Amino acid sequence: ACHHLLGMILNILMKANKARISSLYFKNSHTNGHTLHRIRAVRKITDPNVEGWVINEGDLGGWIESEKNLSHEGAAWVDGEAYVYGDAKVYDNGYVTGDAEVYDNAVVCGNAQVRGEAQVYDCAKVYDDAQVYGDAKVYDFARVYYNAKVYDNAKVCGAAEVRDNARVYGDAEVCGGAE
Repeated sequence: ACHHLLGMILNILMKANKARISSLYFKNSHTNGHTLHRIRAVRKITDPNVEGWVINEGDLGGWIESEKNLSHEGAAWVDGEAYVYGDAKVYDNGYVTGDAEVYDNAVVCGNAQVRGEAQVYDCAKVYDDAQVYGDAKVYDFARVYYNAKVYDNAKVCGAAEVRDNARVYGDAEVCGGAE
């Protein structure tokens, strides 16, 4: 009876989580020596802000180093061949997809998206409804937020802030303490 009860408790706890690391998949290439694991959804996930966006139970996601990289709250998700590792975190309704990489102590949250081959790293933060895509890079202590977009080969670094409806694109660089 105790064994059955323990099984029921574990099942309830599993359903409370959003994703689990699949032991069938692991990767140790192109990740600066970090071992990454593909995630699999353990429950249906919907984003109330994006009509029709659904991750179904059993769907494979992207790659994370550990469960601390992806919050079980909200609709946060890592998809495709995207990597999240180190002490980086994706939470709220943050979405990382394509071949994007989020690592070190970087954060993607709110309704922010990082996609394509974009990289967010160091202590950078992308949040609210911001988007980083293409081959763009956001790093150091940079912040991209509200409805801002950083794309193409653009770079945002240092303590720079890109916010509101700002667009940084092409080969532009916004660095230092710029706003």
